Amino acid sequence: MNNGRLETFVKENRKAFDVMEPSAALWAKIEKELDNKKKKKPVKLYLWMSAAAAIVVVIGLAWLYTARVQNNDLEIADVSASYAKKEVHFAGLITEKRDSLAIFASANPELYKKFTADLRKLDEDYERLKSELPTSPNQTFVVKAMVKNREIQLQLLKQQLLIINQVDDYKRVNQI
Repeated sequence: MNNGRLETFVKENRKAFDVMEPSAALWAKIEKELDNKKKKKPVKLYLWMSAAAAIVVVIGLAWLYTARVQNNDLEIADVSASYAKKEVHFAGLITEKRDSLAIFASANPELYKKFTADLRKLDEDYERLKSELPTSPNQTFVVKAMVKNREIQLQLLKQQLLIINQVDDYKRVNQI
């Protein structure tokens, strides 16, 4: 019932309520404050979004850099200890055989150049495999290829030394 009396009172006095409006100066002041608030919020949001984006970019770049540095330090031993032992063994023998081959360089410079060209190609292949190792999805396969490359280098050096010895023997026999 109270609602009915209130409604009746509002209907009877409606014109009195409509007469009471805020002044134009008050509306202008309210609009001005609303405009100021609208302008401030996007600027702050823009700054915060820019700062957040910059932080995300910096963190992303740092993560990529550290991941790349860690991957570039990957060695054969990190993938397989047994293949690392073979690679070290082959590398030692290769160094020894190359030193032996270098001794014969002065006696057969043209032959030595041809031999070193073959070895250089194998070395380039080995370095390419080594650079592929960190990014390869099948690192064991790459390590096997690297060890096989070393084994082929060793076999090639043995054959080259055998050829040089045969050439030297031939020269000695023909001098007599």
